[in-house]
Amino acid sequence: MKLKILVGTMTSTAEYVAQAIQMDCSDLVADIDVQLMDNLDISAFDEDALYLICTSTYGSGDVPDNARALYDSLDTAPKYLGHVRYGVIALGDRTYMQTFCFGGKKFDERLQGLGAQRVGEVWCHDASSGTLAETEGTAWCREWLAQALAPAA
Repeated sequence: MKLKILVGTMTSTAEYVAQAIQMDCSDLVADIDVQLMDNLDISAFDEDALYLICTSTYGSGDVPDNARALYDSLDTAPKYLGHVRYGVIALGDRTYMQTFCFGGKKFDERLQGLGAQRVGEVWCHDASSGTLAETEGTAWCREWLAQALAPAA
């Protein structure tokens, strides 16, 4: 199984998290592809892969600029994504409680609306917590992958 990590970022933090996962989880998944969301659209989900959305939140709870085209295409060019299994790493800052981790939560809502199947819960990292998103995200991803790769009962 291939793991495709789609990265939405403004300051590269989400990209660092994705790269840490790529290095640390290679014993669980041999093929891990990290791809910035720049210029992607809904066709990014055409591949037979397990998907991980790794995105920060920007401005007033928006998806990052580089994720905008992909996010918008889920609405403007919708298609059924019932074959897609995915997880979400949402980066945010609890200082902004009204919009905490909305970048990832918005992707989750839109993907579910198109029939995609989320594995596990959305994982939210708080930048004001003093912990490293790379370290905690990798630990979360190892548990998430164990769940995602387990044989269906």
